[in-house]
Amino acid sequence: MPGNKKQNAGDHKTGLDLGQYLQQVCRLVDRGLDRLLPRATAKPPTIHRAMRYSLYAGGKRMRPALCLAAAEACGGARQDALHAACAVECIHTYSLIHDDLPAMDNDDFRRGKPTNHKVFGEGIAILAGDALLTAAFAILAQAPATARYSTRELVQELAQASGSQKLIAGQVADLEAEGKSIPLAQLKYIHECKTSALLCCAVRLGGMSANCTPAQLQALTDFGYNVGLAFQIIDDILDVTQTSEQLGKTAGKDVAARKATYPAMVGLPKSQAIARQLTDRAFAALRQFKGQAAALEAMATYLLKRDK
Repeated sequence: MPGNKKQNAGDHKTGLDLGQYLQQVCRLVDRGLDRLLPRATAKPPTIHRAMRYSLYAGGKRMRPALCLAAAEACGGARQDALHAACAVECIHTYSLIHDDLPAMDNDDFRRGKPTNHKVFGEGIAILAGDALLTAAFAILAQAPATARYSTRELVQELAQASGSQKLIAGQVADLEAEGKSIPLAQLKYIHECKTSALLCCAVRLGGMSANCTPAQLQALTDFGYNVGLAFQIIDDILDVTQTSEQLGKTAGKDVAARKATYPAMVGLPKSQAIARQLTDRAFAALRQFKGQAAALEAMATYLLKRDK
């Protein structure tokens, strides 16, 4: 009907200056990480330099930003979720260091810079990832409890998302699928575990840190799941449509490794349509917040339209 056109992810407007918002979040998270982690000069300095090298390699801090924005959507303050945001970024960075190793994806560049093992060697890179994984839980264990959620529950949340049935499960399934023909359902499982689980965990931890209601937590779960899946599908699309210079990492790796991806299995147009559909579902989940989730909406729009 005229005047009742459905709004979709492609034309969603929030009025929020996302660039400014992300700059503020980056500064807050960077200061938090600097305070919560050992100094680069702490003994032995090599490992602490390696940890900080990847942490401060120019990442957009999208997962911490989603964590803090989720807290705000639930009526909390950014500071409430800072420990959770920093912990999630440590997990994410550890996973990238290990993903880039020769035994895994064998990448020489990440965010336009040499990968950790190219700078510090494979042994130190492995240990830097291990140290960031450990640090994530030490940081989250310092988070204050709320009326509904204990610190123990926050730690369990992150452990489940980053463990052998989610993040690591996705990486294992991804490795085992290389060069093989797999069904679309298995590819979806890989994306759900490898990417969506941690992104979903980030928004759930943000909500829990702000003492969200069960209904709000469910809405954040639905949002995080759909945005996370869309994010990885778009990553697959960019791998075949962008150059290495545009991405800041090696383009075409998925094709070269004969990896199963959405573009390879269903084509680019359908992959783009699926990503838009998932993002629309994410927006629908945010109706629970009655206009108080502008930052989450803006980030979902950005993730759909990003070009690197």
